Amino acid sequence: MDDRRSLPIALLRAREAVMAYFRPHHRKGGITEQQWRVIRVLYLEGEMDAADLARRACLLAPSLSRILKDLEAAKYLKHRPGDSDSLQSLLSLSPKGSAMVTGVAPFLDRIHRDIAGRFGADRVEDLLALLDELERALAQPTPQRKSRRGP
Repeated sequence: MDDRRSLPIALLRAREAVMAYFRPHHRKGGITEQQWRVIRVLYLEGEMDAADLARRACLLAPSLSRILKDLEAAKYLKHRPGDSDSLQSLLSLSPKGSAMVTGVAPFLDRIHRDIAGRFGADRVEDLLALLDELERALAQPTPQRKSRRGP
């Protein structure tokens, strides 16, 4: 199969093309892409436990543990014990973390506008809707096919 027609490869190439716009900004801010995803999710969604955060930020638990340690050391986030489960830890942005997000928002908005200007704002919205549909379709259980063999 031609790699230009491979969905996984095409998605990775598109991701890399998009991230080329954002990476310099992350480097300048001294954070990694993964750290930004954690910060962004907490900023948009608010306090949550590590399992939810890992899922929303598309990170594996071992990676998230390291990222959380680094972000907490940098004073970007805070945690507290859960209300009903003392073993649960709830994570949220610190005031420093929230201030960082609001400080970089104008730069990120400019990047989004540039991408929309190059690709088309309507096409960006269509692409996001299609990707959401693809994700939901693939999350559905695969229908079981009946076996033609006898018992």
